[in-house]
Amino acid sequence: MLSALKQERRSVGMAYLLWSLAFVGAPLMLPGLNGLHRLYCRKPVSGAVWFFSFGLCGLGQLVDLFLIPSLVESANQPLPLPAPQRAPAAAPALPPLERQLLGLARRRGEAGFTLTDALLELDLPHGINSGSLAAEIERLLYADLLDVGNDARGRVIYREP
Repeated sequence: MLSALKQERRSVGMAYLLWSLAFVGAPLMLPGLNGLHRLYCRKPVSGAVWFFSFGLCGLGQLVDLFLIPSLVESANQPLPLPAPQRAPAAAPALPPLERQLLGLARRRGEAGFTLTDALLELDLPHGINSGSLAAEIERLLYADLLDVGNDARGRVIYREP
């Protein structure tokens, strides 16, 4: 895998050799020799432009005499690796509903809590409504983990036994 990512290095001498071939083809009007140095330096678009325009009518070829070292340096830069795909951050796991209800009962102490208190204060998992919350409270009552009673106002409250 690492060898596939390894990039072939370009040399300034080879780029100048390919650049000079444009002058061999110029008297013969051979456009195929123009732009080879740009293709070598991993610049395919400008290489094609140089190919079809005779090196921008020779002006581009002349300018490239001075640009070849920077073109080669740019071609030898490491290729950017694709960003690793990250899984979306998982929501923090909520404590089980049973544990949240028992914790609420312990925090409230003798005052206890109502079904409404539980709905408002607990971090309920997705899909839990008042009916399923009441069913869980019933299950905890039958398991003797909660006790049921009434407060001074007559509301049904649940507390630790």
